[in-house]
Amino acid sequence: MEKISAIIITFNEERNILRCLQSLDGIADEIIVVDSFSTDSTPDICRQQGKVRFLEHAFEGYVEQKNWALDKAAYPFALSLDADEALSEELRKTILGIKRRRIADGYFFTRTTFLGNRPVKHGSWYPDYKLRLFDKRKGRFGGTNPHDSVMIGAGAKVQYIKDTILHYSFESFDDFYRQSERFATLAAQSMFEKGKTISRALLLLKTGWAFMHSYIVKAGMLDGKAGFTISRVIAASTYRKYSRLRELHAGRSQSPRQPNGKACFFKYTTSRSSRCNSSSPE
Repeated sequence: MEKISAIIITFNEERNILRCLQSLDGIADEIIVVDSFSTDSTPDICRQQGKVRFLEHAFEGYVEQKNWALDKAAYPFALSLDADEALSEELRKTILGIKRRRIADGYFFTRTTFLGNRPVKHGSWYPDYKLRLFDKRKGRFGGTNPHDSVMIGAGAKVQYIKDTILHYSFESFDDFYRQSERFATLAAQSMFEKGKTISRALLLLKTGWAFMHSYIVKAGMLDGKAGFTISRVIAASTYRKYSRLRELHAGRSQSPRQPNGKACFFKYTTSRSSRCNSSSPE
């Protein structure tokens, strides 16, 4: 039977990590947790679990941290999970079958993201296929921080599995909005360091397309008000990311401004925030 090394990176994940680790019970032959010096109870929780190898390493970026963890894996076949994810029971059974008879170098799984207790089943969040089980001799983590992905080698065989990873990332829209702001800033910095640029016209085009793709093309409208708000935040994050990239190239440090109110539709506001006024910039 094929043996699996599970890898997880953490920082202050006491709310999520036990659920993640428990979903790997009976699936992973070793579990490697690479922690960025958490200040909560994450280390204690991990050390109490039998198969966990708990390691600490300074955070250099999502891609870099996951590759560092991958290099510590004892077995070639690796399963990557984020701390706020867990294997569904159906996916656990599927992976056990793969361990008995592996026919591919990499496996894509769907991912179901929860907003509070509600699974979101449309829009850009679903089915959200992720390559998470793979032969580390055929692939490594790549992409643009903070959005890492497994880059599988040419000629490698992959298979798509409909069984899902459960993603408990957001307890509320406020959580989603805060993370989208943080990730937009990180993505802009990563693109800047790679020398990427974008025109203002393309920025606005990408912002509009981000909303249309999530709400119309991916049928986010079927999730009602939640689908509409998710699509708006995705568009706002897109706008913020590319605006920040332009600012970095211009040598400015202030937060991006709304383009004379025209991007107001894409600005997400919580109940505690002031409403966007089309007559004044943010």
